[in-house]
Parts: sequence; C-alpha cells; structure tokens
Amino acid sequence: MALTSRDETDLLLPLFRGLSEKSAFSTFLERVRRRTDAEYVALIQRVGSGPHAEVSTFHAGIDLRARALNADSLDIHALDRFHYDALRPGRVYAISEFFDHDPVYRADRAQRMKQLGIADERVVRLPDIEDVSAWLVMARAKPCTAADSALLSNLAPYVEEALRAHVELERHRVRASVSVQGLARSATAWMVMDREARLLSIDPRLETWLEKTLGYHPRIGERLRDLGVQIERDLLAAAIDFTSDEPGPPRPLLLNEHPRLEALLSATTDMPRRSMLVLCRLPNTRTSESVDRLARLFDLPRREAELAVALNEGQSIAEAAEHMGLTLETARNYSKRLYAKLGVRGQAELVRLVSDSVAVMA
Repeated sequence: MALTSRDETDLLLPLFRGLSEKSAFSTFLERVRRRTDAEYVALIQRVGSGPHAEVSTFHAGIDLRARALNADSLDIHALDRFHYDALRPGRVYAISEFFDHDPVYRADRAQRMKQLGIADERVVRLPDIEDVSAWLVMARAKPCTAADSALLSNLAPYVEEALRAHVELERHRVRASVSVQGLARSATAWMVMDREARLLSIDPRLETWLEKTLGYHPRIGERLRDLGVQIERDLLAAAIDFTSDEPGPPRPLLLNEHPRLEALLSATTDMPRRSMLVLCRLPNTRTSESVDRLARLFDLPRREAELAVALNEGQSIAEAAEHMGLTLETARNYSKRLYAKLGVRGQAELVRLVSDSVAVMA
C-alpha cells in the first residue's frame, strides 16, 4: 500500500521538518503513533558498534526505557539488540519472529512485555549510514495489524533519507562548534565577503568589537565602512582575486591602526559560492586561568608562571616586577629560574615558548 497524499502531508512533511525540531522527529513520531494507535513509536540510532557504542532514542508515547528501568529490568530494546543487528534492512519484522523458536526466552520476554503494557511490536531496520545503524520501532498494547507493517515499510525509505540528513547535520554542527570554540580560544574572529567585498557573514565577537571600536554596526549585504578609502579599495581588490578561478596566496591587511586590527585574507573552501575569508586577531586579554594553566603544564610556582605570562604580554622585567609587587632583583631571580626550568636561553625564547603554549589561549 503506497503512501497517500494525506500521508505526505501528515507524516512526511513533519518527518523532514523534524530535522530542525528541538526534539528531533518528535512531531513525526507522534503522528505515526496516533495513526497506528500505538503506545510507543521510536527511532533508535546507534553510532559505532560494540559494548561502548552510543545509542540514542527519539520516541513518542510512553517511555519504555524508563518503565523498564523502574521495573528493574533491562531496556526493552537492549533485550533484543542481538536480534536487531541481524535484521535485513527494509523488511518489517514482528517481535514474535525473534523468539518463537525458544520457549524459555519467549515466556521470559512475554512477561517483561506484560509488565511494560506491551502486547506486540514491529521493527524495521534502516540501511546503515556509514557507522550509524538505526531501527524504526512500534509497540502496541494490542496485536499489530498488517496495516501497521505496511505503514512502517512505506515510511522506511523516507526515514532513512531524513536520518541521513540528520546525521550529516549533526556532524556539521559538531565541526562548526569546535571550530568556533577553537577560533575564540586563539582570539581569532572572521568575516566572509562576496566578490564585491560585501559582507556575507560575520563572527559575533568581531561584530561586537567593530561596534565598540568604530561605532557602527556592520550589515550583511553591505561593505564595511569607516576603514578609509585605501583599505576599502584593498578589500575590494582582494575580494575580486580570491573569488576568481585562480585565487592567489593569502595576504595580510591592516584594517584599523588604533586600536590595531590585522586581517589575513584568503579564498574560502567548501562554500556554496565563491567568497573571501577574512581572519582577524582580536586583543586577547589573559586571565588568571592562563597563569594557572602555565603553572600546571610546566610544574611552575604560580608567581613564576605569572611573570612568564607578563613577559609574554610584552612587559619588561622591570614593568612586570612593578605590576606584581616584586623587587627588580626578585623578578630577575624568577626569570633565571624560569630559563633553567624551561630549558630556554633568554627572554625571547621564553616568550616564544609561552606564546606557543595552550596555556595562554583565552
């Protein structure tokens, strides 16, 4: 039985809209549950294999896992996991097919199902998506019907495509989140511009900096203002180059002199359209955490680590001593101990070592 136009509206649209729901696929699963009068409908996803694989469940209806745990029994799906792995993708299985051959197991599972208020279950395995396995499951207090099985069978290809998109989106979200955090820790912000040097997207941190420093709000679709005629021309020339068929190597550009804002311009990669990436280094204010991290990494007393961070920030030993409330002689003794402990030959090498360390990330 093919899906009807009503099914497309009631089930398929919520399925794909479920990619952006806070609780993924919740509307779709609830619609399927109501359509079939089931107590429970779930999309079970497993990433990887083996005992440490991550299993997540999107469900509608009663929470079978919570009931199973409250009843001092295993998760109902964990009971049949070895069966679920052996299922042929696309075929709908009745739960009875798993254990009819084993009367002891059949009786044990029937008792567990009764405790959970479930009489029958249907499950269809979706084709694996790289290292992701998934199953669409329906459980009812009454026996399942042929119409239930037909509905799951017809829905399976669409659920597979939606899940494929969900897996890809989640991976993109992880990479994007890690990239954002990494750039923030390294005090690097970004902008993306089109061929006309118009703003396509901007890092919120850089947007805030421009507002506070230059006093204007950069707008998507417009060029940056108040940078000076020559800088605006340089940005436009670079944008034309980096959106061409043969973009040149990355180039630096001083966007603002006081306070200083430097940028590295380059062509973007893996973008929907050709564009220019503008990476900027923001002032990176160190905190007491930088001192603590440096002390831990190199097994230093905190005051010595504090001096090392101060020197890394460009202070002279005399300036650091005054700031830290030390005599100049004490600060010099600290610096000598630092050189010996860290195996460097002077202040320049010390600064290079600290600058390369994760300790001074924001």
